[in-house]
Amino acid sequence: MLSDGGDRMALPSHVVPNGSASQDSGHARLHELGYKQELKRDLSLLSNFAFSFSIISVLTGVTTLYNTGLKYGGPVSVVYGWFIAGFFTIFVGLSMAEICSSYPTSGGLYYWSAKLAGPRWAPFASWLTGWFNIVGQWAVTTSVDFSLAQLINVIILLSSGGRNGGGTSGDKYAVIGIHGGILFLHALINSLPISYLSLFGQLAAAWNIVGVFVLMILIPCVATERASAKFVFTHFNTDNGDGVNNKVYIFVLGLLMSQYTITGYDASAHMTEETKNADTNGPKGIISSIVVSIIVGWGYILGITFAATNIPYLLDETNDAGGYAIAEIFYLAFKSRYGSGVGGIICLGVVGVAIFFCGMSSVTSNSRMAYAFSRDGAMPFSSFWHKVNKHEVPVNAVWLSALVSFCMALTSLGSLVAFNAMVSIATIGLYIAYALPIFLRVTLAHKSFVPGPFNLGRYGVLVGWISVLWVATISVLFSLPVAYPITIETLNYTPVAVGGLLLTTVLAWILRARHWFKGPITNINE
Repeated sequence: MLSDGGDRMALPSHVVPNGSASQDSGHARLHELGYKQELKRDLSLLSNFAFSFSIISVLTGVTTLYNTGLKYGGPVSVVYGWFIAGFFTIFVGLSMAEICSSYPTSGGLYYWSAKLAGPRWAPFASWLTGWFNIVGQWAVTTSVDFSLAQLINVIILLSSGGRNGGGTSGDKYAVIGIHGGILFLHALINSLPISYLSLFGQLAAAWNIVGVFVLMILIPCVATERASAKFVFTHFNTDNGDGVNNKVYIFVLGLLMSQYTITGYDASAHMTEETKNADTNGPKGIISSIVVSIIVGWGYILGITFAATNIPYLLDETNDAGGYAIAEIFYLAFKSRYGSGVGGIICLGVVGVAIFFCGMSSVTSNSRMAYAFSRDGAMPFSSFWHKVNKHEVPVNAVWLSALVSFCMALTSLGSLVAFNAMVSIATIGLYIAYALPIFLRVTLAHKSFVPGPFNLGRYGVLVGWISVLWVATISVLFSLPVAYPITIETLNYTPVAVGGLLLTTVLAWILRARHWFKGPITNINE
């Protein structure tokens, strides 16, 4: 087992990093932490940033949850809620970046928890954080690829004439089939050497940035009707049809779009064993991906909202896009000006490619987490999942992540309520995993934490407490009912899903895992 203290572990005398990698601070630090360099360390800061930025993917999150923002608060909710969520997310990112700099390993959050909890609590803290992290990541991949399958279904609907023009679309079985095909492609791509994935990641980042700027300018310019600045910056929609009338309550529910979008940046931490100078580039990847996403995302929100002139119509399931707000905005903008919505469908294709890249990067991050977690023996059949191929890629973990994400999506065939409850773990469950090591850093490790080259100095504890309080706040807010009266169909099952994960993880620990799981273990002597 690794040393339990906050101090840096001495490099064994017989271990000498060889070749050019010996000059890399990330390679040396990994050996200090007790791990062999099994993955190819070939990623630059730009590539590390690209993976997190493409997972955050404002084109993905904003497009798929814009309906929620419009329904609960409208323009005020999406425009100002974005900055509120973004502001506090920066605090979470800064806290994570500081810890990442000290412990740059693929395990990320669960490894941090083990090191920060101290010898008594390290195994349990690592176990709890690890399972919340990996299940949250699988839920993110499930949600992202399922949203792409739904978007493809909407594109088919619009391409065949729209709901009011005799258009057709697939049923729930077609959607799950498309979802499976997307996951299969993502697994194939992620089986390639990391040098190819790096290129895909940079392409994804460029596509997201260019795509946002093109769409935020093109759509409002093409639209024949545009909203006024007063509407965009001051209109508050209270007509949600769900019996929620309190404005503060409505605004809080509208925050979900923003907070769901700005997540997944832990990918920069999970990619540190493949990143050059990871103790500085990993933290920079986390922070830069959040900040750039906030700036670019706000531009996209503004551009789209200036073209959203009739909220009830955009949310109406009888419109051509079947109630998919952004799809209807794109389609209507071109159809009203040119008599054809083909241009809008092409714009949806631009978003679809961004979502595809988002899912691809999500599988990358999933697989590195599964690789590290199984390397430490936390998963069933761990010896199989942490194997790497001749290209130094954890290919077994890649296909495991794709398979689990597909199985999670199968719940949609039985009940969309159950599916939505499960993927809610993608936001709350993942943020709980983010908060656990930060909480340990400002409590149990308050005095023993040894910062890396990227650190917050004397502000580290203050920033950490703000981060923890924000996660606690959104965990409560996003568990509140979203419709009244409360029925089995309208109940918010988020606390049930997250509570179920917590109960399962703790019971597994009490009944079995506490007897054999000792936290991260060194493999440097193997």
